[in-house]
Amino acid sequence: MKRIEVKLSLPIVAPLLDVMKTATDTLRQALAAPLALHDLDAEWRETWTQELLEAQNAELQAFLGLFDQEFFATGIVSFDEDNAEIILRACTALRLRLRITALQALPDAALEEGNIDPEQLSAAQRNAFMCYLFLATIQELIIKHLDAILLGEADEETPAED
Repeated sequence: MKRIEVKLSLPIVAPLLDVMKTATDTLRQALAAPLALHDLDAEWRETWTQELLEAQNAELQAFLGLFDQEFFATGIVSFDEDNAEIILRACTALRLRLRITALQALPDAALEEGNIDPEQLSAAQRNAFMCYLFLATIQELIIKHLDAILLGEADEETPAED
């Protein structure tokens, strides 16, 4: 099975974990991307939303589960074919939540391009912005290596560094 291992700097990632956990807590009862299901009756809409919420919460927990005791001992997180899509969706949910909460005052283009001076942000915004970039980097790594896996170009284990 193909696997990506990423070695992360604990002093850099630890504060970002707090941001991710806080964002995850706010997503327990709310979808990261609320749906407009006006064509469905109330019962179907509630059922559909509940199923999506359960899936979102499971994905977020799977992602946060990467940062376990082993991570704190080695600084390494691993992605493989089995968890890559789950991690991509969890990162997306967290980025959306950060975008509409702590980062809502920042222009979309500047945020997506990373053209923001972190020193001009409050401490809370700076942590959220750094977390946003971290999550984007995780997504880029997975997408890059998933493309290689699908094309049969990746090695069995592909080490990566932050």
